[in-house]
Amino acid sequence: MKLSGKANILYTLKEMKLKFVTELVFAKPRRFRFDFALVDQMVAIEYEGIVSGKSRHTSITGYTKDTEKYNLAIVNGWRVLRYTALNHSNLKNDLESLLRTSTVSDSYYTTLFNSKI
Repeated sequence: MKLSGKANILYTLKEMKLKFVTELVFAKPRRFRFDFALVDQMVAIEYEGIVSGKSRHTSITGYTKDTEKYNLAIVNGWRVLRYTALNHSNLKNDLESLLRTSTVSDSYYTTLFNSKI
């Protein structure tokens, strides 16, 4: 089935039976929102709607705000997956890889970080 960007992401999350929310405000008092979020795994999924020439993602101000948002997310422990009209079909494979390896890597990094305190 061929779906457009956000519709494909929504379909994939439902098909994978993952618990997710949409439009999650993740850093109050900032109003940054994730398009989709797997809150329990702290995985954010963003669809970059850059199809039209008037997208805010293509202006220097909009792009800068996006970088602030993604940096703030990472500093706060989120993993952010970003997609466009050309690569949104990679979501399922990316999520399977990320979720399969996250338990092992999270454990490793937690141990490594705690040993340096």
